[in-house]
Amino acid sequence: MLFRNSLGEFEEIVMLTIGVLAGNAYGLAIKMEIEKRLGRSVSMGALHTGLYRLEEKGYLRSKLGEPTKVRGGKPKRFFQVTAKGQRILKEAMEGRQQLWKDIPDGVFKLFPSKP
Repeated sequence: MLFRNSLGEFEEIVMLTIGVLAGNAYGLAIKMEIEKRLGRSVSMGALHTGLYRLEEKGYLRSKLGEPTKVRGGKPKRFFQVTAKGQRILKEAMEGRQQLWKDIPDGVFKLFPSKP
């Protein structure tokens, strides 16, 4: 079954970026990594909304780090993808891979034919 649990493109990008950052995934780092890798601007408001929505769905969990002087004594909130989040990402990846495999040869002329 494809995309049993709906995951939006931005949500998927955020979760994958958290994986890329491996333990150092806090708001600003996530924003900067998305912008660097995808060349797309991300507002902190949209990012925080997405992060908290994903946490409510059970796809992410977060914890506060130690307060830092650089942040005026405020701690960073670090995010991690949960087992449930990893399952939904795997389903999304497999669904997309299946769609790519099922495209008949020659439909997308810009892509090389299947081996």
